[in-house]
Amino acid sequence: MTGYGRGEASSGGVTVLVELRSVNNRFRDLQVRCPREYMALEPRVTQALKDPFRRGRVDCFVRRSVTDGAQVVQVDPVLARQYVQALDELKALVPSLAKEQASLSFVLTQPGVLTVTEAEVDVMREWDIVETALAAAIEDMLQMREAEGAALAEDLRRHLTELRGLTAEVELACDGIHDRLYARLDGRIKRLLGDRVDAGRLAQEAAVLADKADVSEEIARLRSHCDQFREALDGGEEPVGRRLEFLLQELHREVNTIGSKAAEHPVSQRVVDMKSVLERMREQSANVE
Repeated sequence: MTGYGRGEASSGGVTVLVELRSVNNRFRDLQVRCPREYMALEPRVTQALKDPFRRGRVDCFVRRSVTDGAQVVQVDPVLARQYVQALDELKALVPSLAKEQASLSFVLTQPGVLTVTEAEVDVMREWDIVETALAAAIEDMLQMREAEGAALAEDLRRHLTELRGLTAEVELACDGIHDRLYARLDGRIKRLLGDRVDAGRLAQEAAVLADKADVSEEIARLRSHCDQFREALDGGEEPVGRRLEFLLQELHREVNTIGSKAAEHPVSQRVVDMKSVLERMREQSANVE
């Protein structure tokens, strides 16, 4: 299921921004991207994402910014003295430079005298900031996904109602199929054999054909699967995506069986419509966690 979430938290001059993005995936795929300072926190971030997200690809971006104390200036006094000593030795070798004095600004600009380094980060002390921002981002995305999920569920209910209607039409179209098969078989045999027809054998063959074309069991299972599908949609908070996927496979199986047994055009036509509805349901259920 697609979604976006954003969370931000600050403390002690440190601000952490967490962004979450999710797209459809049959499985759970968590991708965490943290700054170098927070590499040790990646396992914790990943673990925090596992409970709220059971399915889909989730990309997590963690950003850190510091308002003060981010850098430290260090002085190398030994190197500074060596620069001054080198200048004094140069003056002794070149008399014309004797009146020149080594200025402080000159020494400070020399390589290595002053170095600027990043302040050491205590990542474990900053975990509370990261956790707060992450929780806010998760909550933000869950709200967005919940709204999208409600719309998807309503769309799936509409398709399910259409499938139930087509199932009822198939059942109605199959009503009286034994008599129709008997009449067609009787007409064909009489055209071939005239009046030399064994009525008992004809009835037996018609019964065999009617039995092969009987889809009452498939219709009963179709309705049962539809009921379970609706119960899953109307159920509690637990993720139902995999259950819906399984039920759709069973619905496809029953519809395919009805199609293979179909002895009349009206049934075959409705089977095509049922497959179209199931395909739309399959595409939609892929978005459900």
